[in-house]
Amino acid sequence: MKITKKSEYALEALLDLAFGYGEKPLSLRELSAKNRISYKFLEQIMIVLKRNDFVESAKGKFGGYSLARSPKDITLGEVIRAIEGSLSPLATTPEIKKRTKEDKHPGLYFTFLEMRNAIADILDQKTLADVCDKSLELGGSKSTYQMYYI
Repeated sequence: MKITKKSEYALEALLDLAFGYGEKPLSLRELSAKNRISYKFLEQIMIVLKRNDFVESAKGKFGGYSLARSPKDITLGEVIRAIEGSLSPLATTPEIKKRTKEDKHPGLYFTFLEMRNAIADILDQKTLADVCDKSLELGGSKSTYQMYYI
């Protein structure tokens, strides 16, 4: 599995929104400038995030994007699946399972399945709140927003 720039940018935008959770929405321009992401590319990403109920938008002078759910309730796995599709490194999970039973080297495909499951386990347990907390702990957060839990 490879995390594309699209997923990386989606997660960065969501993390900015997580740091400001409960505060005013952030405009697309603010998110684009803060993360040095093309406005048009980020616009496409936000459409996918909105369609998958990760963000909500408000129009007007004080409009912008905000998280649709608490940062504690959004996992990295569900975001990446919404952007990329399957977390499997090779085809789909059912296809790998099938090849495990039918291929001449089933151990190889079983290993691929184990790898996929390990990745999914990690990504499905880590939330945006977890990543924000770790960023603050590591001192690497460049966010000007504080994390709020409501």
